[in-house]
Amino acid sequence: MQAYQAAALAALLTIASSGAALAQAMPPMPTHDPAAMANVRESEQYTALLRSNPTFRKKRESIECGPITDPQLRQSCIASFEAYAAPAR
Repeated sequence: MQAYQAAALAALLTIASSGAALAQAMPPMPTHDPAAMANVRESEQYTALLRSNPTFRKKRESIECGPITDPQLRQSCIASFEAYAAPAR
């Protein structure tokens, strides 16, 4: 039992130290980068259109999901767009 606990502790320490090293290696996100801020605005506008405009949502669904031939992947793609639809009353 002690060998198991020691192995578990070693694994946890390895994972924790790997995560810390990775966090230090990644550069910080730019907070005042105009291109990044524009990207966020455009993404928010796209999401707002998906939520408010069913015609836009269906058009994007057709463009993005239409070429997918695998039935499971296609249904998953369609479901991702349905998540933006207005809730049924």
